[in-house]
Amino acid sequence: MTRRAKILSWTFATLLLVLAVLLIVIARFDWNRVKPLLNEKVSAALQRPFAINGNLAVRWQREPDEGGWRAWMPWPRFIADDITLGNPDWLKQPHMASLARVEFRLSPLPLLAQRIVIPRIDLTKPSGRLTRLADGRANWTFDFGPKDENAAPSSWVLDIGAIGFDRGQVGFDDQTLQTQVDVVIDPLGKPIAFSEIVGNASAKQAAEQGRVPQAYAFALKVNGRYKGQALAGTGKIGGLLALQDATRPFPLQADMQIGDTRIAVAGTLTDPRNLGALDLRLKLVGASLGHLYPLTGVTLPDSPAYATDGHLIAKLHEPGGATFRYEGFNGTIGDSDIHGDLAFVASQPRPKLSGNLVSNQLLFKDLGPLIGADSNAEQKARGAASKQPAGKVLPVEAFRTERWRAMDADVNFAGKRIVHSEKLPFNDLAAHVLLDDGLLRLEPLRFGVAGGKLDAQIRLDGRSVPLQGRARLTARGFKLKQLFPTFEPMKTSFGELNGDADISGRGNSVAALLGTANGDLKMLINDGAISRSLMEIAGLNVGNYVVGKLFGDNEVKINCAAADVGIKDGLAKTRLFVFDTENAVVYIDGTANLASEQLDLKINPESKGLRLFSLRSPLYVRGAFAKPSAGVQAVPLALRGAGMVALGVVIGPAAGLLALVAPSSGDAPNQCTPLLEQMKAGKAPKTVKAG
Repeated sequence: MTRRAKILSWTFATLLLVLAVLLIVIARFDWNRVKPLLNEKVSAALQRPFAINGNLAVRWQREPDEGGWRAWMPWPRFIADDITLGNPDWLKQPHMASLARVEFRLSPLPLLAQRIVIPRIDLTKPSGRLTRLADGRANWTFDFGPKDENAAPSSWVLDIGAIGFDRGQVGFDDQTLQTQVDVVIDPLGKPIAFSEIVGNASAKQAAEQGRVPQAYAFALKVNGRYKGQALAGTGKIGGLLALQDATRPFPLQADMQIGDTRIAVAGTLTDPRNLGALDLRLKLVGASLGHLYPLTGVTLPDSPAYATDGHLIAKLHEPGGATFRYEGFNGTIGDSDIHGDLAFVASQPRPKLSGNLVSNQLLFKDLGPLIGADSNAEQKARGAASKQPAGKVLPVEAFRTERWRAMDADVNFAGKRIVHSEKLPFNDLAAHVLLDDGLLRLEPLRFGVAGGKLDAQIRLDGRSVPLQGRARLTARGFKLKQLFPTFEPMKTSFGELNGDADISGRGNSVAALLGTANGDLKMLINDGAISRSLMEIAGLNVGNYVVGKLFGDNEVKINCAAADVGIKDGLAKTRLFVFDTENAVVYIDGTANLASEQLDLKINPESKGLRLFSLRSPLYVRGAFAKPSAGVQAVPLALRGAGMVALGVVIGPAAGLLALVAPSSGDAPNQCTPLLEQMKAGKAPKTVKAG
């Protein structure tokens, strides 16, 4: 052996000896000697008390799970008993967290590449309480002192593979969120297979995607308050957070009650390393969709009681903001069904809700809560603070405009079939709801009604105080025989109803908007019929009285009914309101005060022939919208026509109403045309005064 070879051999042998001695020293070293220094250094770095109160040890052992040659290497396993972490000095409670034991193994070789690789950490009896005060100070925020901007970032990397745990408890107390929750974790005793909770279909789908969720190993019990509302629930979770292995997602199941809202979820945390993604079946049950706002921050309208069941996919670390997709959900709102897909993105400057919703059978009454038009009992059931006053017809419940600027929205809704009653058939509904920084638009809002269409463009600007609103409505082709299907004389009618309205107002409720309204309302009906029984069908008791006084119990053919109403500061005043019947022309003149909900109308009949009216004086309709009264006006017969003698006043309205005349059906001309043409020319319809 050459001298050089001998030197190399002795050097290598010396290194092996030194390494062996070092390993023996490390293995036999009493690590409890470094506890005081370790506790002191960690406490100083965290600026709060830290202590390993029990035994601290390092054990070297083989890890068969590693496989290959690494299974024969000794791995260091660190064990520390009775660990406590204190709170900052501004909290009264002494401890933030404690562990009966923490145990982890360290991979030695990656240290050469400045990587701290810990395949698994096991926590025994974890306990902690996270606290945030009203001023925003939180005990989970650590102050490590001022940063040295010139210091190079550390090249060391921490890599943790999995976290195991057993029974424990966690508390969360956040005064800024008005939330205080206690969670207790206990072993189930016997693990429950993932498929037993979520069903075989979901488990099979996960397997097809290359994921094998763990079994449920622990039970959860939750109590407290969330955003001021009582919270209670139970659940189940897995026993190992596999941070690196995407094929082993963490199973979750929970059934929670928050106030009057029940939330049930079952599925997986699919990105446990970053707490970044969820794949859950989500069921929601509650008294009103509006109650989800304080829980989720999603602005939804008030509604009757609801229930939904669908698939929730959440990705919490997307570049454009956390995304939540509620896919393929089915449910009910009141007595109506609901189906669809929704997406919520926590984007800036405001989050946005988008999606498509469908109802195959929509009950008209379930739309009432959208504008506060449901009954006091129904309002109470959904927890509405505002109650409709007795004798008030127009809804007074305020729109929650303060929520409209919390998010944007772009949602399409289709009601394929609307159920109102057999007496008033609404066919379908389509709405495009747009919310942009407090500006709510329904463009369009379309109803199918009695074979025709009601198109509306509605804008409610919640950015202004009070709210400013505008509604433009167009009614076309309402078939009278479909509008009143149980009224026999209308079944052979070719008559239609057409109308236009353009109304704007200010106020935070339907009543306030109409009470300040300005605008116009025009309506035209041709080829119809009228009788007391029709008024009964329509639920108009006062109309029943008026028709009875004018025509007795007979059914009377309507050639044309025309109305042009102007609205200013909430006072609706007739410019022209006339019924041309086979027996008479009936003029209506007066006002409807939308602010005070008071009617003041005069009804003047003019006979067309020798079939004499017994009525010798005009009629009146007066009083509150909720309970108007009608009677005979004490005015001599000679004055009956005085209200419509100034025909020049109706020339403009008559000309405007001609645009609403529908094309004639068959050979018969539309009978509104001659009536309006006469008025446009400044002539009264031909009548023969009763003697």
